[in-house]
Amino acid sequence: MTTRRFLFLLGSSRAEGNTELLARRAAEQLPGDVEQRWIHLAEHPLPDFTDLRHDSDHARPPADSPTGLLLDATLAATDIVIASPLYWYSVSGLTKRYLDHWSGWLRTPGLDFRANLAGRTLWGIAALAGDEPSVADPYVGTLSNSAAYMGMRFGGVLLGNGSAPGDVLKDTEALARAKTFFAQEAPLARFSHERAAG
Repeated sequence: MTTRRFLFLLGSSRAEGNTELLARRAAEQLPGDVEQRWIHLAEHPLPDFTDLRHDSDHARPPADSPTGLLLDATLAATDIVIASPLYWYSVSGLTKRYLDHWSGWLRTPGLDFRANLAGRTLWGIAALAGDEPSVADPYVGTLSNSAAYMGMRFGGVLLGNGSAPGDVLKDTEALARAKTFFAQEAPLARFSHERAAG
C-alpha cells in the first residue's frame, strides 16, 4: 500500500490562527506512518498568476522559487489539505492565488498535472466567525468543483467556529469532528449537475 503523504497548505495571513489550530487537531489523529508537510502560503508568496494559455506554454518554475516549491510539494502529496479561513465566504486570497497557479501547471509541458492529481484527495478546513455552516457553501463549492475538474477525490470541509485567537478550541463539536475527519472514505468528486443527473 502506498504511503500517504499529507500536504497542509495554510492560507491564513497570520500564524497559529483558528483554522491552523483546527487543522493541527485533525492531523494529530493521523497514523504515525503518514507523512505530513506543512506550508504557510504567506511565507512563500506566489507571484500574480498570468494566463498565457493563448500565448505560449508555461515553463516549469525553478525548484528554488516559491512556485516551484509549491508545485513539487503538490505533486508529491497523496492528500492536499487546504486550511484557509473563510474570507468573504470563500478561500483566502493566498489560497486562491495558489489554486490559480494550477491553471498554469495544467499547461506546463511534460508535467501532466491533471493526470498526476487524478485519484488523489483534496480536503478543506476552515474557521468562520459564526455558527451557520451554509455561509461556507461557496468555499466548499470552490474546493469540490476544483477536485471534480481534476478527477480527484473530495473529503469535504471541516468547519469550526472561531473569530478571536483560540476561539475554535472552544468549539467542542468541531473538535469532535476533527478526531475522525481524515478517517472517512473520500468519494470521487463530482460537479453538482453530475450528481443531480444521477
